[in-house]
Amino acid sequence: MLFILSGNLCQLHASTKFQRHFNKVVFTLFTREVKMSKTFIAISTLIGTIIGAGILGIPYVVMKSGFFLGLINILLIAVVMIITMLYLGEVTLRTNSNHHLAGYAEKYLGKKGKLLMFISLIVGVYGAILAYLIGEGESLSYLFFENINHTLYFGLGFWVLMSIICYFGLKALEEGEELGVILIAVLIVLISVIFWNKIEVNNLNYVNWKNMFVPFGVVLFAFLGFNVIPEVKRIFGDDKRGMKRAIIIANLIVLVVYILFAYIVLGSQGENTPELATLVLGKIFIILGMITMLTSYLGLSISLIDTLKFDFGISKVRSWIYTIIPPIFLFTFLEIFNLTSFTKVIGVGGVMSGGLTGILILFMIKEAKKKGDRVPEYSIPYSSILAGIIIAIFVIGALLEILNTLK
Repeated sequence: MLFILSGNLCQLHASTKFQRHFNKVVFTLFTREVKMSKTFIAISTLIGTIIGAGILGIPYVVMKSGFFLGLINILLIAVVMIITMLYLGEVTLRTNSNHHLAGYAEKYLGKKGKLLMFISLIVGVYGAILAYLIGEGESLSYLFFENINHTLYFGLGFWVLMSIICYFGLKALEEGEELGVILIAVLIVLISVIFWNKIEVNNLNYVNWKNMFVPFGVVLFAFLGFNVIPEVKRIFGDDKRGMKRAIIIANLIVLVVYILFAYIVLGSQGENTPELATLVLGKIFIILGMITMLTSYLGLSISLIDTLKFDFGISKVRSWIYTIIPPIFLFTFLEIFNLTSFTKVIGVGGVMSGGLTGILILFMIKEAKKKGDRVPEYSIPYSSILAGIIIAIFVIGALLEILNTLK
């Protein structure tokens, strides 16, 4: 009897011990899966925000400088943006409350900082919307007439349609970022399959030193995604240790995509590469590019309307008017007098909005390291010399882009 009881107790102990070990393994795997899931969502969100219609202008500006110099521009900007985004991520992690960029700027730089950040947002959104009006107008004109002579009329028609959608807020289209990312992925895969065998080395091995900085503004625009960093913080919830890794991985993926896209399009098309890359790739690519621009246009417009409504207390109707009216006046004026183009608009918008935002972030992180509310999950060493170099890159890039636009 004692033997049986002792055996049962041993079995119970072994069973309990096994159960505890099993539970520990399951809990570890589940926790790891949740962390991986959050990291995956964060990376996807970052990529979805960064990669937009700006990618369509990269092959053209890289063609202007030559692939080698274009590659240097892409790599340089990727490094600068990774550092700056990591600094912004640290700013958010040092702050207990959640804000948009203007809110973080106000906390660490005061009301003037908030105003400058809002100006940067306005310039970026208006510049992007203007570029997408040009891009959609050219794409539709090329689809129907195989030229871009009717850009103005198609652009106006597209603006009317998007303005109505923005006002009524169709949810299915408001949340079009995922669709945009899928289309970009489809675009890259199809182009790789169809045009890889058409790449000619001669299209890639020339260098034009006079245009060495021409890609800067467009590439900077294509890497912009500062506004999503606060959202990434919220995605990770209570465990934000994966935030640093997500920012780095997302930007590296974007870097590879941009290099691959420029390599294939420029390598296959050479000097025939247009400002809007999809125009020479065939109708299916034009349509994919149009949908990508549509989702980006809508996302930016809705974002600005919400910012004006919730952060500045402006009514919905006035927020809608302030969002849709300035770009269409600019578009109509510039098209009538033939004063600009798709890549020039996103280039200037990129250096002005991205440059100003980046500089403000460098000032914010310095203050956040001194005045932050909490110890962050990661910390990037701050160097005045590094900050000065990055600021110089933003300023010089902006000046060169503006000078190039005025030529």
